[in-house]
Amino acid sequence: MDLRQPAAAHLRALQRETGHTVHLAQLTGDEIIYIDKVDSPAFDAVKLPSRVGRAVSIYASAVGKTILAYLPRQERDRLLSHVVFEKFTDTTFTDHDALEAELARIHDCGWAMDNGEHDAYVMCVAAPIRDSRGQVIAAASITAIEVIANLDQLKSNLPLLLDTANKISYELGYASPALASPDGESRSTT
Repeated sequence: MDLRQPAAAHLRALQRETGHTVHLAQLTGDEIIYIDKVDSPAFDAVKLPSRVGRAVSIYASAVGKTILAYLPRQERDRLLSHVVFEKFTDTTFTDHDALEAELARIHDCGWAMDNGEHDAYVMCVAAPIRDSRGQVIAAASITAIEVIANLDQLKSNLPLLLDTANKISYELGYASPALASPDGESRSTT
């Protein structure tokens, strides 16, 4: 499924509202691939290393962890069985159990964060995108380098990100809103 067309206007609006770079990524085969990116024009001199069509770390990125958190257990275990936990920075998850705990947190609260886990200077928050069956098939994110926005500043944009992810999911036929809490607390089921 090509997600770019139904997501494009929503991603552009999110970038305009936040001023930060916005990504769309999905699981393709055994890799998380960036399928769209809206760069922040305010920071032309500072470009993030991400590229459309390029794979991103499945365990050291907010989009990767978001998608992993919602995969069926068997599929997640299969994907992680191939991972060699490389320590890119001081905040990289290098232990399977610690990553599993983070994936449980993501699943409970509905969003993920990357506190410089692959590139020490890159901060990111991400939210799941669901298809008409309610399956998480992609993730949208807001990304910035730390000198422009630290993780807490990016987290202040979670309501906009979660709303954008819900709008894209709706475009894909998802009828129920994805319940998520920007404060990291468990989602309500009512």
